[in-house]
Amino acid sequence: MDNLATTKISQPMTTQDYMDLEDRWGAHNYKPIPVVLNRGEGVWLWDVEGKKYLDMMSAYSAVSHGHSNPRIVAAMIEQVNKLAMCSRAYHNDVMPRFLEKVCQMTGMDMMLPMNTGAEAVETAIKAVRRWGYRVKGIPEHQAEIIVTSQNFHGRTIGIISFSSEPDYKSGFGPFLPGFKAVPFGDADALEKAITPNTCAVITEPIQGEAGIIVPPTGWLAKVRDLCVKNNVMLVVDEVQSGLGRTGKILACDHENVSPDAVILGKALGGGLFPVSGVAGKRHLMGVFDPGSHGSTFGGNPLGAAIALKALELLESDHMCERSVEMGAYLMQELRSIDSPMIKAVRGIGLWIGLDIDPKIASARQVCEKLAKLGVLSKETHETVVRLAPPLVITREELDWGLQKIRQVLTQS
Repeated sequence: MDNLATTKISQPMTTQDYMDLEDRWGAHNYKPIPVVLNRGEGVWLWDVEGKKYLDMMSAYSAVSHGHSNPRIVAAMIEQVNKLAMCSRAYHNDVMPRFLEKVCQMTGMDMMLPMNTGAEAVETAIKAVRRWGYRVKGIPEHQAEIIVTSQNFHGRTIGIISFSSEPDYKSGFGPFLPGFKAVPFGDADALEKAITPNTCAVITEPIQGEAGIIVPPTGWLAKVRDLCVKNNVMLVVDEVQSGLGRTGKILACDHENVSPDAVILGKALGGGLFPVSGVAGKRHLMGVFDPGSHGSTFGGNPLGAAIALKALELLESDHMCERSVEMGAYLMQELRSIDSPMIKAVRGIGLWIGLDIDPKIASARQVCEKLAKLGVLSKETHETVVRLAPPLVITREELDWGLQKIRQVLTQS
């Protein structure tokens, strides 16, 4: 009998036991840092052997409020004891207040709630295509959506159809047509790419998975102007960048850009539950009618209650301001590190990328060494270490992490 087919009962399982079990029964679509976590509180995590770690990843910005935030947990418990799920076949008394709060905070008119970021991106694609046909008058099946190169919007077949990353696409074709990519941050290339059949531009305001790439100042405002000029919808994917991560409610707020729709997710679920959605202007979101789109779990009372509390805390705890202050401090301290391993430090708010010189080390090696010292991060594209701690982190906690980061980056 396969020795991995059953778990050990006679003695406690070790880190390796858990990893072996996952390797045996799980599809190999991730390559995690070799730690096995079982508890979290605030900015700290513990593994199955009791070792403590500083979380400098926040589950790709999903845990902005800290792990097991007690006020969000309390809201979750209160709601789960009342009504957790009823589907959109009926109204519930929590979702309307959640939708109102999202729209008030983002300056939008209507919201369509979903669960994951990828679902919300797919929802936005459907919205702009239907708008293109029903409102702009684009001939049926001829609508084009312009995206930016090196984007990351999710992993569905529709979304990877417009990815420029070969690893995301290999072996998964045929792909969905109707997309055109232009270089991120290049407004002139965008202007040339727009045609009468262009229904929308969908872009991240700052590219996360690409390595925390910040575009030139004024680029997003130019994109907005081009969209208005050409009667094209602008949809901004703020799944990672939104809700305080960059120091504003939305990253597009840095340029006072109000898009036609914004895609939200990750931190919207308070680090406890998958909640996402598309919030947009009425002229775009009004294209949906009963039966045109849906989600069994989208807008469920439990998720709505959690998200509502998460949004309230984002305001009451001044988390945007904390992101600005702590982010500036973290950036300053990282730039003061004298190490040949560091090619560049870039970012905004508490969303920072460390470019590692591949001639000296890979970003993966840096992350594994940091994990051994009690700091958890994750590489992207083998050359960038991402640092995105919970927005509730203190200077003292950052200093603890910085000590470990300096140790790794300055060792011979």
